[in-house]
Amino acid sequence: MSNQPSMPEIGCYGLAGHTDQPRDVVAEARLAEELGIGAMFLSERFNVKDAGVLAGAVAATTERLGIGTAATNHNTRHPLVTATMATTLHRLSGGRYALGIGRGFDVLFDLMGLPRVTGAQMADAIGIYRSLWHGTAVAGHDGPAGSYPYLSQDSSFDEDVPVLMMAIGERSLRLAGQVADGVVLHTFMTDETVARCVATVRRAAEEAGRDPAAVRVWSVLATVTDDLPEELRLRKLVGRLATYLQGYGEVLVRANGWDLADLERFRTDDLVQGYPGAFDAIGTVDQLRHLRDDVLPAGWLAASATGDPATCAARIADQLDAGADSVVLHGATPAELAPVLDAWRARRPASLDALAANPGWIRPPA
Repeated sequence: MSNQPSMPEIGCYGLAGHTDQPRDVVAEARLAEELGIGAMFLSERFNVKDAGVLAGAVAATTERLGIGTAATNHNTRHPLVTATMATTLHRLSGGRYALGIGRGFDVLFDLMGLPRVTGAQMADAIGIYRSLWHGTAVAGHDGPAGSYPYLSQDSSFDEDVPVLMMAIGERSLRLAGQVADGVVLHTFMTDETVARCVATVRRAAEEAGRDPAAVRVWSVLATVTDDLPEELRLRKLVGRLATYLQGYGEVLVRANGWDLADLERFRTDDLVQGYPGAFDAIGTVDQLRHLRDDVLPAGWLAASATGDPATCAARIADQLDAGADSVVLHGATPAELAPVLDAWRARRPASLDALAANPGWIRPPA
């Protein structure tokens, strides 16, 4: 297969969902680059999905693919360790890497014995990283992210490493507009919600004295073509949405302006109560059909790209029309996305070629 021209506005996830074979990310990254996908995002799970290791593997096996951590949490690593991870990946990738952080889950941090994440902590941590990346020592720091007598990398550093922030709610979106270089929204957001989120980010950036157009916003679009087997379609669509609703349903429902009564109906369903795991990992076909047909509103599942490749490509255009700069095609492997990419390439505006390869920048830094 010959390399297709890169489409920097299109992203995918590496090792989408659950995996026990992290080495698969190498083949996925190579294929993503060949297909012209612009960036690969790497989520972190505390099993075999360490963000730094996966990003290093992708950087070492590709030449032009953008790489984004989406996301890790600032409180799971010492800030000097995170800053070192980022500068290492920045140079290893030739400037293609963006560090992505998010709030994570309070319950998980409680169990791990870590402090819950706040917006003030994230902003403070980002400030520490940027100081270190630009050769400035951090001395006598006492702030929301912690107390550090002395942190230093290298006084000669002048590394432009962009920071991505994952955001769903109003406060997170505003914080991202104020301090982040790029924003990654959440899966299963309606087009109207995407438009509102983009407006919130840009307004917050402008109020903070920043160029609102310089903050790169990625929508995240669950993409499930109808040529996949039924079980896979159900797992990627119904199972994924149900898993989000298990973990932080109220946040997503409120963000979309959906009816909380529908969420309560989901939570009190006999199948959902006491369910022993994540639906996208262990849900059976019959269980997922039940959720689709009897529990979840059809409009919630419609906040996605489904159908034939041309229909999915049209949904990419919808995200851009809603104000997003770029679109992560979520929940699908590069091989599964190939027909959608062909359909999108036939209709994409050539002006999108001007986007930076690094997913954290709108344009490469001067």
